Amino acid sequence: MAVAVRLSAVSKKFGGFTANSNISLSIEKGRIHAIVGENGAGKSTLTKIIYGMHLPTSGVLFIEDKARRFTSPREAIRAGIGMVHQHFMLVPELSVTENIILGHERSHLFAPLPLKKAKATIKQDAESYGLAVDPDALVTTLSVGEQQRVEILKLLFRQASIMIFDEPTAVLTPSESERLFETLRSLRNQGKTIILITHKLDEVLSVADTISVMRKGEIVGTVAASSVTKQELAWMMVGRTILMSVANPEATPGKTVLSLKNLGYRTRQGKIKLQNLTLQVRAGEIYGIAGVEGNGQSELLQILWGLTAEEAIICGEATLNGASIIGKKTAQRALTGISLVPENRLRHAVITNYTVSENLLFGRHRERSFHHWFGFSSAVIRNYAETMIADFDIRCGAPATQQLSTLSGGNQQKVVLAREFNRPAISLLILAQPTRGVDIGAIEAIHKKIIEARQRGLAILLLSSELDEIVALSTRIGCIFKGSIVHEFCQQEVSLKKESEHEFLKEIGLHIT
Repeated sequence: MAVAVRLSAVSKKFGGFTANSNISLSIEKGRIHAIVGENGAGKSTLTKIIYGMHLPTSGVLFIEDKARRFTSPREAIRAGIGMVHQHFMLVPELSVTENIILGHERSHLFAPLPLKKAKATIKQDAESYGLAVDPDALVTTLSVGEQQRVEILKLLFRQASIMIFDEPTAVLTPSESERLFETLRSLRNQGKTIILITHKLDEVLSVADTISVMRKGEIVGTVAASSVTKQELAWMMVGRTILMSVANPEATPGKTVLSLKNLGYRTRQGKIKLQNLTLQVRAGEIYGIAGVEGNGQSELLQILWGLTAEEAIICGEATLNGASIIGKKTAQRALTGISLVPENRLRHAVITNYTVSENLLFGRHRERSFHHWFGFSSAVIRNYAETMIADFDIRCGAPATQQLSTLSGGNQQKVVLAREFNRPAISLLILAQPTRGVDIGAIEAIHKKIIEARQRGLAILLLSSELDEIVALSTRIGCIFKGSIVHEFCQQEVSLKKESEHEFLKEIGLHIT
């Protein structure tokens, strides 16, 4: 079969750090070729070389047997290469059509934009590939799944024959993910070459034709998807046996820590986000909230962490250890014993152009243990950072000088988890999408940390779009739909139903869709 992309002895260095080392790889035309590996294995760097975002330090890139050296994505696009990034490259205030033609307007200077013609092309592509989206809608009004469709339509509009997808299901619901896979198969069947970067091995095995595994910047093997198991892939990725589900001893819950009663949230425009939401989380248990994203989870987090818009109308009760938290500022809530791992770390948890050590300190900088006289104690901060890095296996170099932006997404997530799990005097730990964008080895370690925290007596509220994660970790499960808990599985039900996990997942699905 013809080869669409070939890399010959390609290496990429950033200063003294080698991200890719002597990589030789062939990707066949008209196939779905997955590249998997741990966070920081070099997957994204490799695809950015193909897309022209990075120049290789050494080696040669061939596109359809022609040696190429792209100095920008524009050159790669002209060669028929497109990329859908993990964090979408869309302008929220522009329409779908305007986003798709942006940078590829196909009009002359001073000539009007050919919007009518572009809309016709977009509608035709959308119908051909099952990518339903309104060409006139503003991107800011679209769901995450719809925004991803816009990104794919952008590639089709630019007539890309080689399409790169970087962690495409990281923010999608299970049903949106399945629709994406159907689209990828359709694209493949019509001759497109798909390069898929992901850490979700079940998805890889279900959709890919060929799988290449990276470890520490190198390709350690390429196999046919039909000839390998999930456990074998995990071993290739990390070099050790991975537990697909961690031991979760039965919980013995204590007193009620968080109590929500008839909680409501309404926007200034009158749109209801939460209504009559009622639940309790007790010490020593994990209360999992299962639901399709967009059913009030974000608004619930805003209320609990004190980030609601000023014009929002909040009603009902929210108490921590019997005291109301409504109206308290975020810093006050942290002092009362709440710790939060937010669903969007880049917006609410880290500053990427600050160092790893500084990000480990954010939100804890007022604690006296880090101070010395009128400033910070560099020795205490250094020891603290080294302990957190070792405890959570954060892959980085010099934490005091290395910017967080140089870490992989999974290692950035570990920084947030390390900081929030170790706040002093925590009584409530809120975890929103704690393993989003994290590889299988790190997921195992994070799940163990969550269970350890529960066994220490913390009350844990877990929000995750990964239903198998909810089932594996939770003591009780509440199903959220249109801003309300519409069904709750008690501890005994969860324990019994885990024995038939597949059927249990289907039962949960009935309550959240």
